[in-house]
Amino acid sequence: MRKKIVTGNWKMNHDLAQTEMFLVDLKKQVLPEEVTVMIAPAFTNLNHAFNSLREHPVTVAAQNMHQNNNGAFTGEVSAEMLKSLGVETVIIGHSERRAQFNETNEILSEKVKTAIANKMTVIFCVGEELEERKQNNHLKLIESQLTEGVFQQPETAWKNIVIAYEPVWAIGTGETATPQQAQEMHQHIRTVIANKYSKSTANDVSILYGGSVKPNNASEIFNQPDVDGGLIGGASLEVESFMKIVNAF
Repeated sequence: MRKKIVTGNWKMNHDLAQTEMFLVDLKKQVLPEEVTVMIAPAFTNLNHAFNSLREHPVTVAAQNMHQNNNGAFTGEVSAEMLKSLGVETVIIGHSERRAQFNETNEILSEKVKTAIANKMTVIFCVGEELEERKQNNHLKLIESQLTEGVFQQPETAWKNIVIAYEPVWAIGTGETATPQQAQEMHQHIRTVIANKYSKSTANDVSILYGGSVKPNNASEIFNQPDVDGGLIGGASLEVESFMKIVNAF
């Protein structure tokens, strides 16, 4: 049975003091047992967050990692470095990494390969720009991102892979895909995975929605049959709004 997951992607927000304030408040909250809750702070705060939450049922994830285990890659962070902090989950392929840092499907495939080899859990992001949706090319594009990004992995690796669908046109714009649009794409993703691997693998994969989820729309989105939770941006920066989303199932 697949997991319900809510992951807060903080992006480049919250310094150490702000992170500590968030964690103090978060640890006071009662979390639903059936939901896996994750937060992805900045690299500089991963160690503090992990240690602070060591006895708390919240997973600390990284927002990115390099595809090599070590080497002359100034400013980069490896899977081994993350694991040395206790961090075993990583977001790979976020639309901002693709668009702003030129991360291709080929690069992302290497990152996934490295993460899986290091026994990490991968939250792999896929999504389309508005122009691709207008041209009715969005389903084909998502299939291509999956094929080139994660389908090099053996079926056994999928126990450690989560997919996050982010309609890029709905990130930071205030626009949100309708629950029906989200369901259509999530169902499509599950079908593509089933065609490549098996129905059982596809049915076990958690697929998150990541496009401007807010407390006032989370429940309707999460109630769709193929939506298993959310990759939350801005609404995850405050404990109150984040918890409303966590409790929206």
